[in-house]
Amino acid sequence: MRLVLLGPPGAGKGTQAERLVAHYNIVPLSTGDLLRVAVTAGSPLGLKVKDIMARGELVPDDLVVALIAERIDAPEAKNGFILDGFPRTVKQAQALDRLLSERGLKLDGVIELRVDEDILVDRIEKRIRETKAKGQTARADDDPVVLKQRVAHYRKQTAPLSDYYHQKGSLLAMDGMQGVDKVEADIERALQERVSVGG
Repeated sequence: MRLVLLGPPGAGKGTQAERLVAHYNIVPLSTGDLLRVAVTAGSPLGLKVKDIMARGELVPDDLVVALIAERIDAPEAKNGFILDGFPRTVKQAQALDRLLSERGLKLDGVIELRVDEDILVDRIEKRIRETKAKGQTARADDDPVVLKQRVAHYRKQTAPLSDYYHQKGSLLAMDGMQGVDKVEADIERALQERVSVGG
């Protein structure tokens, strides 16, 4: 099973990714994690990436795609993978398509968790209140202002991917406002339907 997971910050991607990884015995591919691992390992690619990151620059698409290619080719990814955090742009999606095509592979689905952005902010504010009520410190990213900025950035940069994958017939849009178990069940049903029709 080869999947891409899309959705704004706070949509529950991490939770669903964990469940999909366990269910299908596939490899989670988070670009942030891949970059950190490559740097720590000191591979030739990692050394290139380290210098770029040390300068505070964005890692170019071709290097990120090369990192993903390395992981897709690894034995532990033989059952498939789930990409979270990549692609972020249509250009990256096209690069991913080429990479898979070169290996005779294709995506089984692109899962998009759709959420009401106002309710997302309400959720974060509620979580902050509950955390403080317990006498604990709120997470650094539990900030409604920061969340609004991240969601706006997502909408501008990544939302066009919905149209791209919709036109390719790969998009599986899910109501991310439901309970975690219901979202998981909906994803599972959509993937099974896709597999059964050979989509």
